[in-house]
Amino acid sequence: MALFAFGKKLDVTKSVLARATPAPFLVRCGVALAGLLAMIVAWPAALVGSEYFVLLALAAIYPAAAPRGRGATFSAVLVVAGWLVDTTGYDAPVALWRVLTMASLLYIGHSLTALAAVLPFDAVVNVDVVSNWLLRVAGVVLISAVLTVVVLGLSADLAGGAFLLATIVGLAGAVGATVLIARLLQRVPDGT
Repeated sequence: MALFAFGKKLDVTKSVLARATPAPFLVRCGVALAGLLAMIVAWPAALVGSEYFVLLALAAIYPAAAPRGRGATFSAVLVVAGWLVDTTGYDAPVALWRVLTMASLLYIGHSLTALAAVLPFDAVVNVDVVSNWLLRVAGVVLISAVLTVVVLGLSADLAGGAFLLATIVGLAGAVGATVLIARLLQRVPDGT
């Protein structure tokens, strides 16, 4: 019975791959590449060069195969866990380039996963759709990186009470935005 089910899944996979068009396939390749690069940057070099990295690589590329599931979240959590393992367990220094690279790759992977989730394998997609999506993603990554560097530069000047106050105001703003969005979502009729 299990062999029959496996054969049926293999036939379905073959038919999906036969109908696949280039744009959705390349978007999914982008998801896999962003996830894999984020894992490589996050985890310690000793683990990246070992046989254990195969499991991390599979977790990194899984969202490309199933973008509608929870694989992207699991992959992102593994990236953050790898960075924590490297900085706390292996005493690696916290480097700005590494944090920016991981954050950028996680955002790119997340955004491409969202696009892949709405693109069927056999969709005929205009190049403008994907290129405009990537331009928007690049803009967000660039603005975020610049703001991060500026804020870190200002944090040295705002050390002490002013920095603590700015942190509390920022956290309060984030909590307020979350509460507002939650209330607005409760007011929206679900259409059923």
